[in-house]
Amino acid sequence: MIKKTPFGNTLKEQLQANALDKAHIFLLANGHIRGTLVHATRMIHEMRGNHELGILETLVLGHAYIAACLMATPLKGEDRIQLKIACSGPITGLCAEANALGEVRGYLHKNPIPVKGPVENPDLSSFFGAGILTLTRHTQTARHPFTGQVALAYGNIAQDVAHYYATSEQTPTALTLSIQFDAAGNLGAAGGLLLQAMPGATPEDIRRLEEQVRSMESIGEAFGRKKTAEDLILGAFENFNPKIIDQRRVEFFCRCTEDQMIRYLKSLPLEDRQDIRKKGPFPLEITCHNCNSRYSFSRERLASLL
Repeated sequence: MIKKTPFGNTLKEQLQANALDKAHIFLLANGHIRGTLVHATRMIHEMRGNHELGILETLVLGHAYIAACLMATPLKGEDRIQLKIACSGPITGLCAEANALGEVRGYLHKNPIPVKGPVENPDLSSFFGAGILTLTRHTQTARHPFTGQVALAYGNIAQDVAHYYATSEQTPTALTLSIQFDAAGNLGAAGGLLLQAMPGATPEDIRRLEEQVRSMESIGEAFGRKKTAEDLILGAFENFNPKIIDQRRVEFFCRCTEDQMIRYLKSLPLEDRQDIRKKGPFPLEITCHNCNSRYSFSRERLASLL
């Protein structure tokens, strides 16, 4: 993977941002509610830079990245989860994938999203239209991946993922996704919150938490004011006996490499390899759609490889 715009101007700033970007896993109501709060500013910044996204595109794909990251925290080993949306609106579709190591990648079907004029309404449902949300889990212990689908009910990634959990897995879920920009359109901060009822949760626990989530300040704004994830969890949920039980790395990361692209080129049929050697284009550029990393091969190198 080639990161085009690493977060921070110095190594110190990059390390500080890396230390902040984490998924914090916690329990509430004596273990009856499981929560995850993710700080994702660096991840979304680097995603935006690699995919060369505008504000609307950053919001849509960024929300999918944060949602995938939140859903991946129960995974282990080489397990991974994939969130896909196919829809009739201008967005047309997207894919976001996260694994148990906190590595997140994915892409929009269309970039830029074809819209007329500036986007002034934060409600993005018209850009989604009708569609299908598909969630696929790839686990080491299962012979085949598990896939579930629901029709888009809201045109809002947070609400539609919560709807998926409620209908497909019968798990009451609250999900909040937040990406903030400054007046110039620069990314300020990003984060998300996932709460799920565990066995033993009472209707009263769920009702009180729903009220608390509705009254919470914006996660992106809180992180933009340098509030830490720990402070947000312990402060917002102080009446629910919060207990932070784990922290995990979060990063925009793709495992594509130049060697993978070389193996792909060498696997092409003989006629195709001969055509590339003679006609190019030169240099030949191969792009990974998951992270938009571009691998370039000169005419001389192609001649030796092919």
